[in-house]
Amino acid sequence: MTKQLEDRHGEKKKQPVKDAKPAGKPDAKSIGITVKKFDDMPEWYSQVCLKAELADHSPIKGCMVIRPYGYAIWQKIQEYFDGRLKKLGVQNAYFPLFIPESFFAREAQHAEGFKPEVAWVEQKNDQEEKYALRPTSETIIYDAYSRWIRSWRDLPLRLNQWCNIIRWEVKDVKMFLRTREFLWQEGHCVYESREQCDKETYMVLDEYEKLSHDILAVPIIKGKKTEKEKFAGAEFTTTIESLMPDGKALQMGTSHTLSQGFAKSFDINYLGQDEKYHHPWQNSWGFSTRLIGAIVLMHGDDKGLVLPPMIAPIHIVIVPIFFDKTKERVLEGAKKVYDQLSKNFSVKLDDRDEYSAGWKYNEWELKGVPLRLEIGPRDLDAHQVTIVRRDNGAKEAVSMHDMEAKISSTLASIQQNLLEKADRMVRERTVHAKNMKELIDEVASGNWAIAPFCGDDKCEASLKDETGGITSRCIPLHDKKVDGKCVRCGNVASVNVYFAKAY
Repeated sequence: MTKQLEDRHGEKKKQPVKDAKPAGKPDAKSIGITVKKFDDMPEWYSQVCLKAELADHSPIKGCMVIRPYGYAIWQKIQEYFDGRLKKLGVQNAYFPLFIPESFFAREAQHAEGFKPEVAWVEQKNDQEEKYALRPTSETIIYDAYSRWIRSWRDLPLRLNQWCNIIRWEVKDVKMFLRTREFLWQEGHCVYESREQCDKETYMVLDEYEKLSHDILAVPIIKGKKTEKEKFAGAEFTTTIESLMPDGKALQMGTSHTLSQGFAKSFDINYLGQDEKYHHPWQNSWGFSTRLIGAIVLMHGDDKGLVLPPMIAPIHIVIVPIFFDKTKERVLEGAKKVYDQLSKNFSVKLDDRDEYSAGWKYNEWELKGVPLRLEIGPRDLDAHQVTIVRRDNGAKEAVSMHDMEAKISSTLASIQQNLLEKADRMVRERTVHAKNMKELIDEVASGNWAIAPFCGDDKCEASLKDETGGITSRCIPLHDKKVDGKCVRCGNVASVNVYFAKAY
C-alpha cells in the first residue's frame, strides 16, 4: 500500500508506508536495534557492535573479528596517542609474540599473577622449552634491555609496542570489553632514578586522562590500585576508571611503577656517572581496544552508536534527496558539496539510489556518524543544506556560504555535549557509603560508592565474596582525609576507595 506525500523539498512522490531494503537477502542491520539500551544493556551492546559493523563473531571461542569500521576507530585512537608518544620521546618497536617459560620464572610475583591466563604453544621436537603467547611483554622486552643498556648514557630508554595480547579468559566474553585476544599499546621505560620513574608513571596517566576526556569524551577518575588489585610484579599501579551507564566500572588504562624487581631478575644494570654499577628503575603502561567498548556503552542510544567527532571515521554523511525529475541536478550539487567539505573533514557521499532516504538515515544513525547533511531540490534553490546532529537530533538549515564554519562549530559542540552528558551521569551516580548495607544497596542501584577501607588484602577478598562481586576500583589520587572505620571489618580505615561491580 502506498500513499502520495509532498516532500519538504517540494515534489510529490510515491513512498512505501515503511522504508524497505531492496529485494534480496536482508542484512542484520536493516532491522535496526531491537531492544532499548536500558531494557537489556548486554543484548543492546551486542547488537550495536554487530549491526554498526564494529565487529563480528569468530569461529575461535572467546575471540572476535574487528571489522573495518571498528578498526578505523582504533586507528583514530592510535594516531592521536602515537603523536603524543613521539612528543614525549617514546619510540615504537616490536617484540616476539612467544615468551619462553623460563622468562616467567625469573619474576615470581609476575608469573603467579598471570598463571591462570597464559596460553601455551604445543611443544615441538626441536623446542627446548615451552613458549607462552604473550599475556603482556615485560619479560621478553626486559631480556633485550639486559643487552642494550650498558651506561647511564643509554637512559632514559622509552619504548612502546602496538601489538596483540592473548589472555585465556574464562569469564563472560564481551566484544571489545573482554576477549581472549585484543589489541593494545604497552610502554616500557627505564630510568636512572626512582624519582624520574615515578614522575613519568604519573605523566603517562595524565596522558591517558587527556585521551579519554578530550578524544573519547569519557570522564574518568584517576587513582591507585589497592595492593590486592595492582599489576603482578609492580610496586604500585595507577589507573583511570570510569562508570558506565549500566552501573559497572570499566578500567580504561593503567600505568605501573615496577621498581627494580624486573631489572634484578633480568640482570639489567648500567654503569652510572659515579663509575659504579646500578640496577635501573622501570615502569610499564597500557590501554587496549577496550576503549572502543567504553565509547559504545557511554554514548550509544536506542538507535545505535553515537561517536564523538574526534574519533569518528566519518564526520559527515551527505544524503541527497532523489526525485526522478531532479535527480541529476541534486546529485551534481551533492558532489560539489562533497568536494568542498572533504578538504577539511572526513565525508561520505551516500548516492545509492536503491535505498530510500529514510533507510539511509537509519543506517548512518546506527553507525553513529556525528552529522548528516541533507540536500534536496529546494535546498539547492535556496543555496542551503540541512544539517542534522546525531547526538540530539537537532536539525538546521544552513547556507552553503556558512556551511564549513557551521559544521566545524557543530562538531565541536557535539564533542563537548557528549562529554558533559557523560560527566553529569558519572557525578550523579557517585555516592558515599559508610557500611556494607549502604555499599551493597548503592552498587545495586547502578552507582559506584566511595567508602573508607582498611587496605587489608583478606578484608578486600571477603568483601568481594560477601557482596557477589563488588571490587575496589581505585584509591583516588590526592585522597582527602579518611574519616570513619573500614566499610567491611570496622577497623581503622587508611584510605578511601571507589567500589563497584566491574567488567
